[in-house]
Amino acid sequence: MKTLFIADLHLSESRPDITAAFIEFIRDQAVNADALYVLGDLFEVWIGDDEITSLNQQVISAFKQLTDHAVPVYFIHGNRDFLIGQRFAKATGITILPEHHIVDLYGEKVLIMHGDSLCTLDLAYQKFRKTSRSWWWQAFILSLPLFVRHKIGQNARRKSQQANMHKSDNIMDVTDDEVIAQMQKYQVQTLIHGHTHRPAIHQLEVNDKPAKRIVLGDWYEQGSCLVVTPESMQLENNPLPTL
Repeated sequence: MKTLFIADLHLSESRPDITAAFIEFIRDQAVNADALYVLGDLFEVWIGDDEITSLNQQVISAFKQLTDHAVPVYFIHGNRDFLIGQRFAKATGITILPEHHIVDLYGEKVLIMHGDSLCTLDLAYQKFRKTSRSWWWQAFILSLPLFVRHKIGQNARRKSQQANMHKSDNIMDVTDDEVIAQMQKYQVQTLIHGHTHRPAIHQLEVNDKPAKRIVLGDWYEQGSCLVVTPESMQLENNPLPTL
C-alpha cells in the first residue's frame, strides 16, 4: 500500500529527458500505487486544453493508461498550468482538486496544495495570482487565438525570470506565519506542497502539537517523489542523468 506525490515536473518540449522519466515513473511506479497526486506545475506552461502537441498527447496517453488501470490520479493547479481544465481531465481520467484540499492518508488528515499561495512576501506575484485565478481573466485569455496565447505565455515567462533574478530567497520561499495559519484553518498536523523546489521535511508546532511540512522537489535536478505508506512518509530523490 502506497500513495505517491509529485510536483514541479515543468514538462516541456525542450526537456524530453524529463518527459521520458515521467512516463517511466508512471509505467514502473505509479501503476502499483493506491493513488497519485500531482501538486501543480506539471507543465512548464499550459495555454489551454485546446492546444494539441506531441508532448501533450504523450502526457495524456500516460495518464489515461494509468487511470484505465484503476489508479486514481488527482491534480492541483500550479502557477504554470492553472489553465488546465475539464477537457484535459476528461481525456486523462484525472480529477482536478481545489487549490487547498484535505486528503485522508491511511487514517491521517493531511492538507495538500501547490504552495505558491504560501509565499506571501512576494507581493507582486500574489497580486498577479489573484487576478489570474479569476474566472473572467481565464475566460478572456482562453478566448484568444492560440498564437496570441503563445506570445503572452512567452512574455510572461521572460518577465518572471527577470523578476526572480532580483528577488531574495526569503521572498521566494513560504512564510512560516502563513503555513501555520493554513494548518490551523484546516486543523491538520501535516502539510504537503511543492512550488519552491526545496525538498525537505520541516518539523514545527501547530495547535500546541508536533507537526510537519513536507516540501516536494522539482524534476529538473531532484526527481522528487513523496512515498506515503500506512507506516511512513519517505521523501525520495531520483536525479535525472546529466545531459
